[in-house]
Amino acid sequence: MTEERVKGASSAVEFGDVKKDRDTWDNQFQFIFYCLGYAVGFGNIWRFPYLCYKNGGAAFVIPYLILLLMVGLPIFFMELALGQYISLSPVVLFPKLAPIFSGLGWGMVAVSFFTTIYFNVIIAWTFFYTFSSFTSEIPWSTCDNDFNSVECFTSEFAKVCRNQSLFYYNTNCLNAQEYCSLASLSAYNTTHCFDPLEPDFIKAAAGSVYRISASEDFFRNRMLGVTGKSWENMGGLRWELVGCLALAWVIVGACLIKGIKTTGKIAYFTALFPYIVLVILFIRGITLDGAYQGIEFYLLKPNVTRLMEVEVWGDAAGQIIFSLGICFGCLITLSSYNKFNNNCMRDAVIISFSNCTTSVFIGLTTFSVLGFLAKELGVEIEDVVTSGSGLAFVVYPAALSLMPLPQIWSVLFFFMLITIGLGSQFTMVETVTTALVDQFEGLRHKKGLVVVGTCLVIFLMGVSMCLEGGILMFELFFFFAAGLSMIVLGFVQLCAIQYFYGFKNLVKNIEEMGMKMTGPIYCYWTTTWLLVAPAALLLIGFFSVYTLVPAYWRDYVFPFSIQVLGWFICFTSVACVPLGAFYAIFTNKKSCKSLFETSPDFCPASHRQVLKAMEEPSGTFRYIHDNEGYLHTETKVIPGETN
Repeated sequence: MTEERVKGASSAVEFGDVKKDRDTWDNQFQFIFYCLGYAVGFGNIWRFPYLCYKNGGAAFVIPYLILLLMVGLPIFFMELALGQYISLSPVVLFPKLAPIFSGLGWGMVAVSFFTTIYFNVIIAWTFFYTFSSFTSEIPWSTCDNDFNSVECFTSEFAKVCRNQSLFYYNTNCLNAQEYCSLASLSAYNTTHCFDPLEPDFIKAAAGSVYRISASEDFFRNRMLGVTGKSWENMGGLRWELVGCLALAWVIVGACLIKGIKTTGKIAYFTALFPYIVLVILFIRGITLDGAYQGIEFYLLKPNVTRLMEVEVWGDAAGQIIFSLGICFGCLITLSSYNKFNNNCMRDAVIISFSNCTTSVFIGLTTFSVLGFLAKELGVEIEDVVTSGSGLAFVVYPAALSLMPLPQIWSVLFFFMLITIGLGSQFTMVETVTTALVDQFEGLRHKKGLVVVGTCLVIFLMGVSMCLEGGILMFELFFFFAAGLSMIVLGFVQLCAIQYFYGFKNLVKNIEEMGMKMTGPIYCYWTTTWLLVAPAALLLIGFFSVYTLVPAYWRDYVFPFSIQVLGWFICFTSVACVPLGAFYAIFTNKKSCKSLFETSPDFCPASHRQVLKAMEEPSGTFRYIHDNEGYLHTETKVIPGETN
């Protein structure tokens, strides 16, 4: 758009009211809490503490903060600024930025879409655990339930057997010979087994027989029913899980159906309640026996030599990208509801550092509890530390079951997980529905139906994860939906905005919104946007491919055909970029140069609506006669609202 045309559009605003057909946040706190609820997700709970343990304890915080400043914060702010300036979702924004990038926004929305499928399954699991906590005895604390396998093991009953120099198995105490025979071995003495075929092979009896904790037995056999299942035999539906999944989607749909005016208010609760529970759990955690050893293991013994290893920096970069939720299209969508002159630079700094501080604090809470669990089980902390769903649904429940009044602690913990999950899920589903109503404007006044339809479709797609072998489908989506594809889309986004649209144009847009980019601030954004962030994403992508392993769950590696399906899920979102480019080329009626040029209506919403009114002759016109107009026999024509 030429500068003259922008000025003309701006002056036109003074002559008539422009209809506002897009909601805005009631106040800026709603936006900040909504973004914070989106950014603080399950990854902060079950991945960051494990990465700290894996990569040198507190030393891991150093590359984590550096990459926050070099990659996370710059992309976070860039997406907020872009969405706020143009007030559109990414599927409409990028075609206006340059037609050749028409598919980039849809690629981001595809990542969010695939993620919502498995994300609500996690929330369904937390509902299942929450309901199971309302019992006189926590069901994952014992091995005498109908669903327990013979390998079920609890430290309490094992201690009784151990005091008699016996070994616990299948709710019985066995002597060394009976116990060793379960592993096709013979008793060497009262504490060790040996292989008669290899007399030199001697192994501690306690580690000779496969056993699983009561909490893992509950997770696998009571909730999932996955034992013995594979891709060839997925089993039947777990109807209790289907009901929990339906409940999760009803909540999401009911909250989103009224738009951001409703979810903006709900965000106060979903963003703040987890912090209240975390503080309570932290206070309780540090008072437990063994808590100091856990915190010492987490923070007080940093291994700075690990900072010389590339893997540590790769893990830090990956965690920053996934934790902040950049490149999902969600931040662009959320900021598109901002008022034009909002200081989103300030918001980006507040949200990014709050998210990272939360990760460190959650690590303290987690390791205080893990220290207690290790002390109770009589094992090393390394033996109880895990990542992913194992930490949230196996290790944490085991620790909670050993506390006084475990029902209260379990309900608090899992209800906290529900609110954390909903905060992220609201945003991703909102991104999908906003993309649809922005792309197809006829749906804008039927957004309630769009929300219901979207929730129903994704619910039906998630039902496959409620099969007895559904955890395999869950892990497939978890492995492929938002990994390498997100890094590729992030790199393309940086190139599109910084090199094709132009860094100077972006800075000019930011200053139009009232944020000053001078001195050190200008140098910081210049360096990170143009050099550091793109280079970092390239390195992260290379490292991700280099360290790639086949998708698996526990020790079960998925078949080749399933690996192909996973890569199809991954490349579906990436493929949107070239498909959008091909569509733009085939439908282009101008010069090839126009494919890389910014559309005239890549401008603030107020300007865009005025331009639309000026270009449509079928609009409604209001004729106003004032004294000056009457004296000069002239009529002022003012564009009004279009029909």
